[in-house]
Amino acid sequence: MAKVLILLLGGLVALCAGHGVFMEKLSSKKLCADEECVYTISLAKAQDDYNAPDCRFINVKKGQQIYVYSKLVKENGAGEFWAGSVYGDHQDEMGMVGYFPCNLVEEQRVYQEATKEVPTTDIDFFCE
Repeated sequence: MAKVLILLLGGLVALCAGHGVFMEKLSSKKLCADEECVYTISLAKAQDDYNAPDCRFINVKKGQQIYVYSKLVKENGAGEFWAGSVYGDHQDEMGMVGYFPCNLVEEQRVYQEATKEVPTTDIDFFCE
């Protein structure tokens, strides 16, 4: 029987069934609006296109709106990434949650400040 993984991120629930892989962690900590990281931090607008290098990331087109759910804490010279999902006209990408470089976007509206530092887990970097 296949294992089922329930992922809660930014108020979105995703069921992951079957085989997946836990990818390398991009950071050991993240900033969220609340302790459980379920509230949306902000709405941002992409300033350029971004092609996801692997399944942890999302593809973004210039001008797309992105809901931001968490902000990884930069460590060991790694890039600074935020987690979010695309909002807009591209139905095939809507609802997919993944990482993108924070310098790719400009925050349009902040709903809640990301002041809670919480540890990341393996689930934060799970790919199906």
